[in-house]
Amino acid sequence: MYSLLLVVAFGISGDEAKDHTAIQRVLDDQAVAWNKGDLPGFMKGFLKSEELTFFSGNKKTKGWQATLDRYRKTYQAADKEMGKLSFNEMSIELLGTDHALVRGRYHLRLKKENPTGIFTLILRKTPAGWRIVHDHTSA
Repeated sequence: MYSLLLVVAFGISGDEAKDHTAIQRVLDDQAVAWNKGDLPGFMKGFLKSEELTFFSGNKKTKGWQATLDRYRKTYQAADKEMGKLSFNEMSIELLGTDHALVRGRYHLRLKKENPTGIFTLILRKTPAGWRIVHDHTSA
């Protein structure tokens, strides 16, 4: 349905609509995995490579494993919680046939606070599907 809406409302091609839908699915799947406490599932949205970069809180993280380790330390260490994650205010812009720019806002519902912030993602179309190659998130 999302693809049809894009074709009708915005006049984009069927292939572009399929890419938009696939990219949206990556983020939807990440939120579902996060909300189950499944960090490895959440990380499936990222390119499993040393090329991956994650910038947040004045810190740069490079590589898939380092990014997973950072998430574990921040959200699964003692006295930490993952909470419930949602994304909104999202825009998806294709940058040619194999890259895309996604901008949006995240909301995290925790027991004692509800942090929110904005993000910019660069995704690459790979044989395994669309994957995040760069994530810049700020609170």
